[in-house]
Amino acid sequence: MKLYKLLVFSFLIATLTSCTFTENITINDNGTGKFSVDMDGSALMEMAGDQIGSQMGADAKKEIDSTFTFKQLFEEKKDSIAKLSPETQKEIKKLENFVVHTKMSSEKKEFLMTLATDFKNVNEMQDVLQTLSMLQKLEGGAAPASPLGSGFGNNNSKLSYSYDGKKFIRKAVIDSQKKEENAKDADGVDMSKMMFASSTYIVKYNFPKKIKKVSNPNALFSDDRKSITIQYPFTDYMENPDKLNFDVEFEK
Repeated sequence: MKLYKLLVFSFLIATLTSCTFTENITINDNGTGKFSVDMDGSALMEMAGDQIGSQMGADAKKEIDSTFTFKQLFEEKKDSIAKLSPETQKEIKKLENFVVHTKMSSEKKEFLMTLATDFKNVNEMQDVLQTLSMLQKLEGGAAPASPLGSGFGNNNSKLSYSYDGKKFIRKAVIDSQKKEENAKDADGVDMSKMMFASSTYIVKYNFPKKIKKVSNPNALFSDDRKSITIQYPFTDYMENPDKLNFDVEFEK
Protein backbone atom coordinates (compact mmCIF):
# COMPACT_ATOMS: atom_id res chain seq x y z
CA MET A 1 0.00 0.00 0.00
CA LYS A 2 1.31 3.47 -0.82
CA LEU A 3 1.81 5.67 2.22
CA TYR A 4 -1.03 8.06 1.45
CA LYS A 5 -3.46 5.25 0.66
CA LEU A 6 -2.55 3.53 3.92
CA LEU A 7 -3.02 6.75 5.89
CA VAL A 8 -6.41 7.46 4.30
CA PHE A 9 -7.57 3.89 4.90
CA SER A 10 -6.41 4.08 8.53
CA PHE A 11 -8.40 7.22 9.15
CA LEU A 12 -11.41 5.80 7.36
CA ILE A 13 -11.42 3.09 10.02
CA ALA A 14 -10.85 5.70 12.73
CA THR A 15 -13.90 7.70 11.66
CA LEU A 16 -16.31 4.79 11.36
CA THR A 17 -17.07 3.74 14.91
CA SER A 18 -15.89 2.84 18.38
CA CYS A 19 -12.24 3.93 18.39
CA THR A 20 -10.12 4.89 21.36
CA PHE A 21 -7.79 7.85 20.92
CA THR A 22 -5.05 8.34 23.51
CA GLU A 23 -3.00 11.53 23.68
CA ASN A 24 0.32 10.85 25.42
CA ILE A 25 2.82 13.42 26.65
CA THR A 26 6.00 12.69 28.58
CA ILE A 27 8.01 15.68 29.80
CA ASN A 28 11.59 15.29 31.03
CA ASP A 29 13.46 17.34 33.64
CA ASN A 30 14.95 19.62 30.98
CA GLY A 31 11.58 20.28 29.30
CA THR A 32 12.12 18.00 26.32
CA GLY A 33 9.89 14.98 25.81
CA LYS A 34 7.75 12.75 23.67
CA PHE A 35 4.27 13.28 22.23
CA SER A 36 2.04 10.68 20.60
CA VAL A 37 -1.55 9.98 19.65
CA ASP A 38 -2.59 6.31 19.66
CA MET A 39 -5.67 5.16 17.79
CA ASP A 40 -7.18 1.76 18.54
CA GLY A 41 -9.86 0.66 16.09
CA SER A 42 -9.72 -3.04 16.97
CA ALA A 43 -13.38 -3.00 18.04
CA LEU A 44 -14.38 -2.13 14.49
CA MET A 45 -12.08 -4.81 13.06
CA GLU A 46 -13.71 -7.29 15.44
CA MET A 47 -17.13 -6.43 14.02
CA ALA A 48 -16.33 -5.90 10.36
CA GLY A 49 -12.72 -6.87 9.68
CA ASP A 50 -13.58 -9.33 6.92
CA GLN A 51 -15.81 -6.86 5.11
CA ILE A 52 -13.20 -4.11 5.39
CA GLY A 53 -10.53 -6.44 4.02
CA SER A 54 -12.75 -7.35 1.09
CA GLN A 55 -13.57 -3.73 0.27
CA MET A 56 -9.94 -2.61 0.35
CA GLY A 57 -8.64 -5.49 -1.74
CA ALA A 58 -5.58 -7.70 -1.41
CA ASP A 59 -3.45 -5.11 0.43
CA ALA A 60 -5.86 -4.91 3.36
CA LYS A 61 -6.40 -8.67 3.54
CA LYS A 62 -2.78 -9.30 4.44
CA GLU A 63 -1.27 -8.21 7.73
CA ILE A 64 0.21 -4.72 7.74
CA ASP A 65 2.99 -3.63 10.08
CA SER A 66 4.21 -0.35 8.63
CA THR A 67 6.34 2.53 9.87
CA PHE A 68 6.92 5.74 7.94
CA THR A 69 7.43 9.46 8.55
CA PHE A 70 5.26 12.27 7.32
CA LYS A 71 8.39 13.59 5.63
CA GLN A 72 8.26 10.53 3.36
CA LEU A 73 4.55 11.05 2.74
CA PHE A 74 5.07 14.72 1.87
CA GLU A 75 7.79 13.77 -0.59
CA GLU A 76 5.30 11.42 -2.24
CA LYS A 77 2.74 14.24 -2.39
CA LYS A 78 5.06 17.21 -3.00
CA ASP A 79 3.30 18.26 -6.22
CA SER A 80 -0.08 18.40 -4.48
CA ILE A 81 1.39 20.23 -1.47
CA ALA A 82 2.95 22.88 -3.73
CA LYS A 83 -0.55 23.84 -4.89
CA LEU A 84 -1.80 24.56 -1.36
CA SER A 85 -1.85 27.99 0.24
CA PRO A 86 1.34 29.03 2.11
CA GLU A 87 -0.65 28.97 5.39
CA THR A 88 -1.86 25.38 4.84
CA GLN A 89 1.62 24.26 3.78
CA LYS A 90 3.03 25.73 6.99
CA GLU A 91 0.50 23.87 9.15
CA ILE A 92 1.04 20.55 7.36
CA LYS A 93 4.82 20.94 7.61
CA LYS A 94 4.48 20.81 11.41
CA LEU A 95 3.76 17.08 11.01
CA GLU A 96 7.01 16.45 9.13
CA ASN A 97 8.89 14.87 12.05
CA PHE A 98 6.03 12.61 13.14
CA VAL A 99 6.55 8.87 12.79
CA VAL A 100 3.46 6.83 11.88
CA HIS A 101 3.26 3.19 12.94
CA THR A 102 0.32 1.10 11.77
CA LYS A 103 -0.54 -2.51 12.67
CA MET A 104 -3.57 -3.95 10.95
CA SER A 105 -4.90 -7.48 10.54
CA SER A 106 -8.42 -8.46 9.53
CA GLU A 107 -7.64 -12.03 10.61
CA LYS A 108 -6.47 -11.02 14.11
CA LYS A 109 -9.16 -8.32 14.31
CA GLU A 110 -6.50 -5.74 15.07
CA PHE A 111 -6.06 -2.11 14.09
CA LEU A 112 -3.56 0.07 15.93
CA MET A 113 -2.03 3.32 14.76
CA THR A 114 0.42 5.63 16.52
CA LEU A 115 1.62 9.07 15.49
CA ALA A 116 4.66 10.05 17.55
CA THR A 117 7.38 12.68 17.73
CA ASP A 118 9.99 14.09 20.10
CA PHE A 119 9.83 17.74 21.13
CA LYS A 120 12.31 20.23 22.53
CA ASN A 121 9.57 22.17 24.29
CA VAL A 122 5.96 21.10 24.78
CA ASN A 123 4.87 24.66 23.93
CA GLU A 124 5.69 23.90 20.28
CA MET A 125 3.11 21.10 20.02
CA GLN A 126 -0.25 21.51 18.31
CA ASP A 127 -3.50 19.59 17.89
CA VAL A 128 -2.34 16.70 15.71
CA LEU A 129 -5.79 15.40 14.75
CA GLN A 130 -6.90 18.85 13.62
CA THR A 131 -3.76 19.32 11.53
CA LEU A 132 -4.34 15.90 9.99
CA SER A 133 -7.75 17.05 8.78
CA MET A 134 -5.92 19.41 6.43
CA LEU A 135 -4.46 16.45 4.54
CA GLN A 136 -7.70 16.14 2.60
CA LYS A 137 -6.44 19.15 0.63
CA LEU A 138 -3.63 17.07 -0.84
CA GLU A 139 -6.13 15.76 -3.35
CA GLY A 140 -8.18 18.91 -3.62
CA GLY A 141 -10.76 17.55 -1.18
CA ALA A 142 -11.68 14.73 -3.55
CA ALA A 143 -11.03 11.06 -2.78
CA PRO A 144 -10.15 11.28 0.92
CA ALA A 145 -12.83 13.82 1.75
CA SER A 146 -14.83 11.34 3.80
CA PRO A 147 -12.18 10.04 6.25
CA LEU A 148 -10.23 13.28 6.48
CA GLY A 149 -13.00 15.75 5.86
CA SER A 150 -14.61 18.44 7.95
CA GLY A 151 -15.92 15.89 10.46
CA PHE A 152 -12.74 14.23 11.66
CA GLY A 153 -10.22 16.23 13.67
CA ASN A 154 -11.64 19.66 12.90
CA ASN A 155 -13.08 20.82 16.23
CA ASN A 156 -13.02 24.57 15.52
CA SER A 157 -10.39 25.37 18.14
CA LYS A 158 -6.74 26.23 18.63
CA LEU A 159 -4.93 23.96 21.10
CA SER A 160 -1.84 24.98 23.04
CA TYR A 161 0.30 23.52 25.82
CA SER A 162 2.57 25.28 28.29
CA TYR A 163 4.94 24.04 30.99
CA ASP A 164 7.32 26.08 33.16
CA GLY A 165 8.24 23.55 35.84
CA LYS A 166 5.65 24.93 38.25
CA LYS A 167 2.51 24.52 36.17
CA PHE A 168 1.29 22.66 33.08
CA ILE A 169 -1.65 24.00 31.05
CA ARG A 170 -3.65 22.33 28.29
CA LYS A 171 -5.89 24.92 26.65
CA ALA A 172 -8.16 24.86 23.59
CA VAL A 173 -9.61 28.20 22.49
CA ILE A 174 -12.75 27.91 20.36
CA ASP A 175 -13.00 29.89 17.13
CA SER A 176 -16.64 31.01 17.42
CA GLN A 177 -16.87 32.23 13.83
CA LYS A 178 -15.54 28.98 12.43
CA LYS A 179 -17.83 26.96 14.69
CA GLU A 180 -20.84 28.97 13.54
CA GLU A 181 -19.93 28.47 9.88
CA ASN A 182 -19.54 24.71 10.28
CA ALA A 183 -22.76 24.48 12.31
CA LYS A 184 -24.67 25.49 9.17
CA ASP A 185 -23.84 22.07 7.77
CA ALA A 186 -26.50 20.29 9.85
CA ASP A 187 -26.14 16.99 8.01
CA GLY A 188 -22.39 16.96 8.56
CA VAL A 189 -22.78 17.73 12.26
CA ASP A 190 -25.32 14.94 12.72
CA MET A 191 -23.07 12.50 10.85
CA SER A 192 -20.10 13.43 13.06
CA LYS A 193 -22.13 12.89 16.23
CA MET A 194 -23.21 9.49 14.99
CA MET A 195 -19.68 8.43 14.00
CA PHE A 196 -18.00 9.53 17.23
CA ALA A 197 -20.75 8.71 19.74
CA SER A 198 -19.12 5.48 20.91
CA SER A 199 -15.48 6.63 20.70
CA THR A 200 -13.29 7.73 23.59
CA TYR A 201 -10.53 10.34 23.97
CA ILE A 202 -7.97 9.75 26.72
CA VAL A 203 -5.09 11.95 27.87
CA LYS A 204 -2.10 10.36 29.62
CA TYR A 205 0.57 12.78 30.81
CA ASN A 206 3.82 11.96 32.58
CA PHE A 207 5.78 14.65 34.41
CA PRO A 208 9.22 14.83 36.07
CA LYS A 209 7.71 16.20 39.29
CA LYS A 210 5.04 15.09 41.75
CA ILE A 211 1.64 16.59 41.09
CA LYS A 212 0.10 18.78 43.78
CA LYS A 213 -3.33 19.18 42.16
CA VAL A 214 -5.23 19.02 38.86
CA SER A 215 -8.14 21.29 37.97
CA ASN A 216 -10.08 18.35 36.47
CA PRO A 217 -11.66 16.33 39.34
CA ASN A 218 -11.82 13.20 37.17
CA ALA A 219 -8.05 12.89 36.83
CA LEU A 220 -6.60 9.55 37.95
CA PHE A 221 -3.12 9.63 39.50
CA SER A 222 -0.33 7.08 39.25
CA ASP A 223 1.05 5.68 42.49
CA ASP A 224 4.02 8.08 42.39
CA ARG A 225 1.72 11.05 41.56
CA LYS A 226 3.85 11.95 38.55
CA SER A 227 1.30 10.83 35.95
CA ILE A 228 -2.37 11.50 35.28
CA THR A 229 -5.01 9.88 33.09
CA ILE A 230 -8.30 11.56 32.15
CA GLN A 231 -10.98 9.99 29.96
CA TYR A 232 -13.53 11.90 27.88
CA PRO A 233 -16.21 11.01 25.33
CA PHE A 234 -14.78 11.73 21.88
CA THR A 235 -17.80 13.96 21.26
CA ASP A 236 -16.37 16.35 23.89
CA TYR A 237 -13.13 16.61 21.92
CA MET A 238 -15.07 17.28 18.70
CA GLU A 239 -17.93 19.51 19.92
CA ASN A 240 -16.68 21.10 23.15
CA PRO A 241 -12.87 20.92 23.05
CA ASP A 242 -12.58 23.44 25.88
CA LYS A 243 -14.00 20.74 28.19
CA LEU A 244 -10.58 19.09 27.85
CA ASN A 245 -8.82 22.17 29.27
CA PHE A 246 -7.08 21.74 32.62
CA ASP A 247 -4.16 22.93 34.73
CA VAL A 248 -1.65 20.84 36.65
CA GLU A 249 0.28 22.27 39.61
CA PHE A 250 3.40 20.58 40.97
CA GLU A 251 4.90 20.17 44.39
CA LYS A 252 7.90 22.37 45.12
